[in-house]
Amino acid sequence: MNGPEITLEVAPELRLFVPHDRRGGPTPLVTDGSSTLGHVIESLGVPLTEAGTLLVNGAPVARSHVPGPGEHVDVHAVERPQRVPGAPLRFLLDVHLGTLARRLRLLGVDAAYESEDIGDPALAALSARERRVLLSRDRGLLRRREIWAGAYVYSDRPAEQLRDVLGRFTPALAPWTRCTACNGMLAGASKDTVSELLEHGTQEAYDVFAQCTECSRVYWRGAHHGHLETIVSEAVAEFGGAPA
Repeated sequence: MNGPEITLEVAPELRLFVPHDRRGGPTPLVTDGSSTLGHVIESLGVPLTEAGTLLVNGAPVARSHVPGPGEHVDVHAVERPQRVPGAPLRFLLDVHLGTLARRLRLLGVDAAYESEDIGDPALAALSARERRVLLSRDRGLLRRREIWAGAYVYSDRPAEQLRDVLGRFTPALAPWTRCTACNGMLAGASKDTVSELLEHGTQEAYDVFAQCTECSRVYWRGAHHGHLETIVSEAVAEFGGAPA
């Protein structure tokens, strides 16, 4: 590349995306003189979904800005909490984030999830068609231009992933209102209504049930409820919402 030389610095939160020799502070970078700042940032490995305010010599610029000789560029991380205008806040998770999807649904957050790998183009198209924020740890997927909105999931641990998403987007929480299997809404159900779907022991031991209005799966406060209650209570305590 033979063009203007700039100085570029990325925010500490974004340094995991760039080469090691660019993680210590401002570093020189030779550009081609025609690429936009957005393209330059992305070429260094930073998904544009994670880039917030861009400053050139201290002044905000658009991603379409073409860097000139001697400019100093600061790349800030996206502001939190992040607002996503234009549609109700809904999510789409890729095939590797199944546990996160179930935990979001447990909290009443609209979280579509593809349990099979349908491919990046199909996921991006689904994000655009349904106006869902695409959550992924795949930087290549997040670079696709057709996605409605996207966010990189920074951790590979479900508990940290959940805190990351809730802290970044602050969705309204309504625990115990969605089916963790299909994302449908739950409704109260009598024992008589769902008895044919229950094992005999469950019928004898429990009286309060809910059923998914989409897939008909039945829920009750069984042996794993304590673990789920912990997830819910911790999320509600930190991010708000009714424990229900």
